[in-house]
Amino acid sequence: MVPLLAIAAAYLIGSIPFGFLLVKKLTGADVRATGSGNIGATNVLRTAGRAAGVATLALDIAKGFFAVWLAERLTGGDLRWMTAAALAVVAGHAFPVFLRFQGGKAVASFVGAFLYLTPLPLVAVLIVFVITVARTRYISLGSILGAGTFPFAVWLISHPPIYIVFAAAAGGAFIIYRHKSNLARLRAGTENVFRFSRRGSA
Repeated sequence: MVPLLAIAAAYLIGSIPFGFLLVKKLTGADVRATGSGNIGATNVLRTAGRAAGVATLALDIAKGFFAVWLAERLTGGDLRWMTAAALAVVAGHAFPVFLRFQGGKAVASFVGAFLYLTPLPLVAVLIVFVITVARTRYISLGSILGAGTFPFAVWLISHPPIYIVFAAAAGGAFIIYRHKSNLARLRAGTENVFRFSRRGSA
């Protein structure tokens, strides 16, 4: 029963729509009605400015991290349930019960969850992300490449139990799937370029 409670808690933590709440508090607007319609940090940046975007990023990472930490405490450090909690918090962000299951792409929550579960591979992949965005100015491309390389980084660097590698692969595939519209724009050459200002987008 307690492990199932940990999974349910992870999903509900993931469902907290920090980007939506911050934009609503600061501007009174629904972030889903502007820009990409996403509740994540990039669209919050576009809608409400740098501070709100950075705060959303930090909070979404924190909820992923916290969900896995909580699962560890509730299950006595059982890696299987911690891994399940990592996927549950990502699912919560993507399909939040509080917003009728219409959420974000879950990259930040994914980062937070696996930062706790597999920190060294996650840091390695973040380097890939930063280099990609610095060279191309496409956050979506950095996210896609990072998600695609992450399971290999987990396998090569950490050598964890196989179920963690499978979870990393499943999470990475899910992140890529959530970016299907970005992939289409990248192929068409119409993807938005990132700028660290309200006028910019990604």
